[in-house]
Amino acid sequence: MGVSIPAWAYEFHGHKCPFMPLGYRMGIIALRELGLDRIKDHDAIALTEMGIHPQNCMNDGIQIATGCTYGKLTMEKLHYGKAAFVLYHPERGAVRVAVKAEFFGRLNRFRFFSEYRVKGIEPSFIPEEVADETIEFVLNTPEEEAFIIQRLPDFQFKHPPSSFKKDVCESCGEMVFESYLRFKDGKMLCIPCSGYRA
Repeated sequence: MGVSIPAWAYEFHGHKCPFMPLGYRMGIIALRELGLDRIKDHDAIALTEMGIHPQNCMNDGIQIATGCTYGKLTMEKLHYGKAAFVLYHPERGAVRVAVKAEFFGRLNRFRFFSEYRVKGIEPSFIPEEVADETIEFVLNTPEEEAFIIQRLPDFQFKHPPSSFKKDVCESCGEMVFESYLRFKDGKMLCIPCSGYRA
C-alpha cells in the first residue's frame, strides 16, 4: 500500500507533477522519524537543501506534509541544489531525508519527463494519465528504494531573535521592521532605498 496524499495538495501546488508528492513523502518520513504530528506553530523548522525549479516542487510537498512554511518562518532554503531536507525540533532532534540518485534514474524514464517535460511542456498540459502513472510510482516505491534517512544527533539550529520593533524609512516613508533598516548618510533607510543588497 502506497502513501496517500490529500487531493487539496495538488490544488495548492497548482498542477499534478511527481516532485510535489515526492516532497510530501519526505515530509511524512521526517515527521515519523521524530515522532511528530504536523507542525502547527513554531515548534520545528524544515531546512531544505533544494535549489530552483524543479526542486521547489518538492518544497511544496514538504510544506504540505510537515506544516513548516515560509510564511511562519519555519522553513528555509539552503540552496545546495540537492533533493534533501532536514527537519529539526529542539527537543526531538533532527533528521535528514534525501532522495536516492538511483530513484531519480528510474523516475526520469517515465513519459512525464522523457516525452513531455524534456520538450518544455508544462505539467498542466501533460495528459493526466501520464502524470498519474509517474505519481503512482513516486507514492508506491518502497521507502528503502527511494530515500536515505539519517538521524543527525549533533545538529543544532537557532533562528536569530525576532522583533516586532519597526520604524519608518526616511526616504520612502514606508514602515520597515528594525532588523531590515540600514543606516546610510545619517538616515535610517529600507534596503531598496539604501542601495544595499541586504
